[in-house]
Amino acid sequence: MSNTAAKRKLRSSYVTTVISISLVLFLLGIIGLLFLNAHRLSTYVKENLGFTILVNDNSREAEVQRLQKILNASDFVREANYVSQDEAAEIMQEELGEDFVDFLGYNPLLSSIEVKVFAEYANPDSMAVIENQVLNFPQVKEVYYQKNLLHAVNDNIEKISLVLGGFTILLMVIAIALINNTIRLSVYSRRFLIKTMQLVGAARGFIRKPFLITGILNGLAGATIAIILLSLLIYGLSNELQGMIGFGNIVLVGILFAIVIVLGILITLISTFFAVNKYLRLKADDLYY
Repeated sequence: MSNTAAKRKLRSSYVTTVISISLVLFLLGIIGLLFLNAHRLSTYVKENLGFTILVNDNSREAEVQRLQKILNASDFVREANYVSQDEAAEIMQEELGEDFVDFLGYNPLLSSIEVKVFAEYANPDSMAVIENQVLNFPQVKEVYYQKNLLHAVNDNIEKISLVLGGFTILLMVIAIALINNTIRLSVYSRRFLIKTMQLVGAARGFIRKPFLITGILNGLAGATIAIILLSLLIYGLSNELQGMIGFGNIVLVGILFAIVIVLGILITLISTFFAVNKYLRLKADDLYY
């Protein structure tokens, strides 16, 4: 085989290895994207549950607004908005499409405070404690929130997290196996070179070094291609899922890209190390099998 043909074959092997690594890392990046954004999604859902405080009829507006300020200063409250009787009537009229106040002759609705809590407090146990605390205020008549919905959201989020976690682990194992096999095939094509260097007295570390450097470069190149593909995917999804997936949270995106780079380098480095060691241990006669 001529040197030109050998170089072409070697270059083709590098390209195939890098493409294989990049596609596997791209799939891992998608799972990482889902996993990292799952927390944002669960936080978004939980922080939009909240509860409604119905105010007593005899409570003065100044007292209710003071209660609103107390709630806004609480550790568990993300925001608390006061809704007067007139505002509640306007909202109800828009929903019903008719003026029920004129029909009834009076406004039966109560003033209320719409409260949104932080995600860590949006669970049944915490909400029960918060409800008891709020009911102690004399201005409060009733605290209302959808308990069944709260239970369902928390249960489903836990199930989704477990399934996503299990799927991530499974894909990680598959990814490592695929990259490992790709690198082993690449090293296999140069097994005679490894043995020749060993027979002329080259130390194992000396033989291993260029392969490890190549493995790192392949991992880095594959990670770079995977990051480009992930960037295009995130950009495309950002238009459809505004506020959930996008480059708005640069820290989250940076963490994802860093994970892809680290995985690309580590997996290729470790796989190359063991693949080269395998042929360093083999006898010359065993290289033909």
